[in-house]
This record gives sequence, structure tokens and C-alpha cells, in this order.
Amino acid sequence: MPDPHQPGDPMPDPGRPSRTFVTRLTAALALIALTSLAVMLPVPYVTLRPGPAFDTLGEFEGQPMFTFGSDVTTYPTSGNLDFTTVRVASANAKVSLVEAVEAYLDDDVAVVPRSLVYPEGATAESSREQSAAQLDGSKDSSRVAALRAAGFDVPGTPQVADVSPDGAAAGKLQPGDLIRAVDAQDVTTSEETVEAVGAGEPGDTISVEVNRDGAVRTIEVTTRADEVDPTIPRLGISVGTQYDFPIEIENNVGDTIGGPSAGTMFALAIYDRLTPGSLTGGLKVAGTGEISADGVVGSIGGIQQKIAGAAAEDATVFLVPAPNCAEALEGDTKGLTLVETSTLDDAISSLEKLADDPDARVPTCS
Repeated sequence: MPDPHQPGDPMPDPGRPSRTFVTRLTAALALIALTSLAVMLPVPYVTLRPGPAFDTLGEFEGQPMFTFGSDVTTYPTSGNLDFTTVRVASANAKVSLVEAVEAYLDDDVAVVPRSLVYPEGATAESSREQSAAQLDGSKDSSRVAALRAAGFDVPGTPQVADVSPDGAAAGKLQPGDLIRAVDAQDVTTSEETVEAVGAGEPGDTISVEVNRDGAVRTIEVTTRADEVDPTIPRLGISVGTQYDFPIEIENNVGDTIGGPSAGTMFALAIYDRLTPGSLTGGLKVAGTGEISADGVVGSIGGIQQKIAGAAAEDATVFLVPAPNCAEALEGDTKGLTLVETSTLDDAISSLEKLADDPDARVPTCS
């Protein structure tokens, strides 16, 4: 029988893989390794998850959320006025591709670009500081709005909040200065102050009358052109407001909570305690919304996660800032009545109607 393998022909080695097989195996292993690495590498996103809800009519970390001066008349309340929260991945957290996909598939969790939550270069510490500052501002504005809604007079004085180190007023005005007048024109709000400064031209020298440590003084400052719009004069300061509160109210929410979005619920709780009758009528109400001193309710982030958190606490009514209504309706409303809220007066009016009749017609997200 003829030998099919002539002298000089290589004999196949059944124990050695072919070159093609080795090449394909190497490529497959490399693909697996690269895929595994891609799955484990962090992606530029953060997750937003439903957080706990806290009753502003109840306690926070073992003490009443609000305490009032001994000479302040308060009234009993009922039901709940919960402020809702969102658990946000920290600035230092690394979200993997697998975690991002799992979160995306959960209806109650949002996956958003990291840059929308944390500015470039933000650290966990700087984020906490900003969040704490926002909470402090929310505490003040909610007290002012609630007191004014309850019939109290709460006067305010424009105050220098910050001075740019390279601005026109550097070395002249100081944080804490109470602004009384600009170019002999009395000012009583931060808005009036900005308008008075903007009435001139860049390069004008204006006089700013301030109260510093109890002493009144007039300071001359030469304005500079705004960096974006050179026709606008600037002092290089930010202006806030110092309020003269007629009664003592202490907000005992600690530093474990941050941000401005509890403001509306803070204000409603204060108003409820200072006025006769129960604002909720015993209903379990939750909500959210930043609030200004004049009672305007502003938009917030994480509305769908806050609705989910409220539903988990068995709330039946949820107060939604008007600008967030469309976003709220894009998700699962969990069977809650979503009350559209533009101002503190809106919220009070709607809750009073629902307290009398849970089926009453009130403005809702639709």
C-alpha cells in the first residue's frame, strides 16, 4: 500500500495545535480580557437612588425638627409633612459599567453624567461644603417665607456675602457689611442694591454706605466692566440678605442632610405650627422644592427618586415644584396625587382643601 507521506513531507503532530487555532485562541482571550477590563473600569456617570423621607412635624435624630422660643405660641398638628431625599453617589465614587447598566434598568434609579452633579475638580469635601451652605440658605429662606405667610413682618437688610479678591471692591468692602445706601439712594433688598449699582457706567465711582460692626461708614468704589457684558458696571461682590426675625425658630436638621430642596417642606411645617388647625388634616403628605424668601418654589433634581421614596413611606400626596411636573410624569407616579406647586401660598391653599376633602380639586401635574 503506498505511503501517502512522501519523504520530505512534514507529518502532522496530533498533540500540537495548529497556528490558526493558536491565533484565534489568543484573540479570544484578549477580547475577554479587554471586555472584563471595560466592565470594571469606571464610567463618567453617577447614580441617583431614592433616599429616606423625614417628617418636618416630627423629630430628626432624636430631637424635634423645629423648636420655638418660649414666648412663641404654637399649635398642635397632625399627619405628616415629609421632605424627601436622594442618595447620590459621592464625588469620589467610581461607578462601573455593570453598575451603570444595572441602575439604568431600575425604574427608581437614575444614571446621569457626572458633570451634571459634580463640577470638574469637585471633591467629596467640597461637595459637602457646598451642600451644607445650600442647606443653611434653605433654613433661612424657609423661615422668612413661612413667617410672612403666617402674617409676621420680617424685614431684611442687604449684606455683602463675598468679595472677589481681584474685584473693584477688594480691600474696601468686607463680607458681613450691611448695605444701607448706594449713591445716597436707600436700598432695602439685594435686588435694589444690584439695580442701584447697575444704574451707572463702568468706571464710575460710587459711594456705598454700610454698617460695619455697628458703625456707619461711606466707602467710595470705582466700578469695573462686567466680564461678559462690558456695558454693565460691577463692584465684584455678591449680595445676600440679613433678616431680622421677629420670633425665635430653630431648625434642628443636622449636617447629615444637605442641599436646598427641603425648603418648601420646612416652610410648611413652620407655618403649620404657627397657625391654628392642622394643615394636612391628618394626611401623610410628602414633597420637595427649593424656596425663596418671598415664597417662590423652585425646581430640584431627582424628582422621580423622591416620589419613589415618598411612596415607600406610604405618602398619598406629593408636592411637586411646577417646573418639575413634566419630568415627574415621565416616571412611575406610584399612585400619589402630584400637587403642582409654584408658591408657598399655592401649597398652603391646596393642602387646606385636601385636609377638608381628600378628593378636592387642586392644581395637579397633568
